[in-house]
Order: sequence, then C-alpha cells, then structure tokens
Amino acid sequence: MTEREILSIAVKAADDKRAEDILALNMKGLSLVADYFLICHGNSEKQVQAIAREIKEKALESGLNVKRLEGFEEARWILIDLGDVVAHVFHKEERGYYKLEKLWGDAPSENIEKELSQ
Repeated sequence: MTEREILSIAVKAADDKRAEDILALNMKGLSLVADYFLICHGNSEKQVQAIAREIKEKALESGLNVKRLEGFEEARWILIDLGDVVAHVFHKEERGYYKLEKLWGDAPSENIEKELSQ
C-alpha cells in the first residue's frame, strides 16, 4: 500500500467522525518521521477520541500496522503513527496553541478533496 493510500484511509476515517479543518501536509524531504502529516481537530475529548479510534480501526481493517498511539486518555492531542503517515488529532484548543500548520509552514498541503467528498 502506498503512503498516499494510507493517507486516504486516515482522511476518510477522520471525516467520518466529523473532524474539523482536516489538513494533510506533504512532508517528503522535510521530515524523517513521515511522508505525510494529517492534522485535524474535534471540539470535545469524546470527539477527539472517536476520531482517533476510527483512524486506528480503519487502518487495522486495511491491514496496516498502527505503530503507536499516544495521548488517547487525555484526548488533547492524540498522535497515531501509521508509518509513512502520522495523524495528529487535536482538541480545538490545543490545535490553536501548538499551530503545527505554522510550524511546518514550508510543507505543501496535499489535495484531499476527493477523500472529503465521498
């Protein structure tokens, strides 16, 4: 499975749980951690957990290895490591505080409209 297909699975899963402001950054050549970062947020701890759980479940159903899932209990910033894709699921307040989009401002956005319209 390509890294773009992994990203697509994660985006669709986040969208299914009504994640807000879903953004994918192409990290190729910028980060050794992953090829793509998925960034989104929920408006409550329960929603943040639901988004993260859905991403994990859809990844596992697709035969992917979830290498790491951190921050689930606190539900303020959950990181899901899918190898070539790292999903960052924030609580709305935390996303505004950490501003990963600005930190990685030199990373181009990936077009995910196709995944969001399905």
